[in-house]
Amino acid sequence: MCKLGLYAGLMTLLFVTPAYAYIGPGAGAGTIAVVLGILGSILLAFIAILWYPLKRLFKSLKGTTKESVEKKPDTE
Repeated sequence: MCKLGLYAGLMTLLFVTPAYAYIGPGAGAGTIAVVLGILGSILLAFIAILWYPLKRLFKSLKGTTKESVEKKPDTE
C-alpha cells in the first residue's frame, strides 16, 4: 500500500502539465506583504515575551539605583 502511494506521488510529480495561468503583480505584492507581516508578528511576539525578563536582568546586573544609594546609611 505504501509503495502504491509512493509510485502515485512520483507519477504526479513527473508528469506535471503547465497551467498557463497568469499571476499579476498584485498577487505577488500581496504574498510578500503577508509573509513579511507573519515574520514581523513572530518577531514582535518573541521580543514582547522576552523583554520584561531581560529588562529585570539588566537592571539587576547594573547594580544599585539612585534610590538605594540615597537611602544607604553612612558608615563613617
